[in-house]
Amino acid sequence: MAMAAWSGATESDLKAAGAEELPDGRSGVRLKGWHVESFKRPILNSSAVQKWEETLNTTHLPEMVFGESSLILVHSSTGTKLHFNALDALKGWKEEALPPVEVPAAAKWKFRCKPSEQVILGYDYTFTTPYCGSEARESSTQQANLEDSCPGLCWEDTDKQINLATLSSQTEPILFYDEVVLYEDELADNGVSLLTVKVRVMPSCWFLLLRFWLRVDGVLMRLRDTRVYCAFDENGGEPVIIREINWRESPISALSAKADPAVYGDDPNAIKERLPVVMHKNQKLKISR
Repeated sequence: MAMAAWSGATESDLKAAGAEELPDGRSGVRLKGWHVESFKRPILNSSAVQKWEETLNTTHLPEMVFGESSLILVHSSTGTKLHFNALDALKGWKEEALPPVEVPAAAKWKFRCKPSEQVILGYDYTFTTPYCGSEARESSTQQANLEDSCPGLCWEDTDKQINLATLSSQTEPILFYDEVVLYEDELADNGVSLLTVKVRVMPSCWFLLLRFWLRVDGVLMRLRDTRVYCAFDENGGEPVIIREINWRESPISALSAKADPAVYGDDPNAIKERLPVVMHKNQKLKISR
């Protein structure tokens, strides 16, 4: 589950960076023209689930959908808005519509939704999504309401990469950190399907990781990571935002020949380098005022 929002920064750290915490106990920070805010709410209740099913034209949703939870980043001078939420992620799941993964326990899973009936799982019950975030252009009259937005952003392929080694070695204070769970499903006790987004803001940049992690016991491991990085321009120029999308997956049988997957537990960081890359792209956000 998600950790509480955290800041290792002191008031002097915030002041030195020109940052300020959000007022009224809200979870986030303002820095270098960026407004970064996280929202963590309870799972959807039954009436909300019904509305979501109607919206998505489905009778299946993950066991735990944190539908009102999200992460939002807005750059005030350009109107650039990046946001991460469960509804858009599940729209991606519906559009991709992968075939269901065959599992040894399939016979038992047929009774998952309606125990009195034999229900064939003819949908992607892993809730795998190609979602890598949502973006929009804030108009000048919409700055006060972060939920209102209009489209207008464009990602272009690039050779630029995020220097993860440099990020890991940075010693500057973390002004804001949070992890938001968007949805989770334990696959009828046969694995885990989990979508989360983490963000950290430092004096020189912000960095986030959107991660879909899937483990189907005895069958499959799948990891879809989206990393987004923005280095602040000290001269007030346009922000440069780089996005790296990396998909990995492997049948458990292929991993078993190299190492016992059970030793990795539910830690995708421990297993990811053993999962073959099936898709990778680097992109740069094209921003114009």
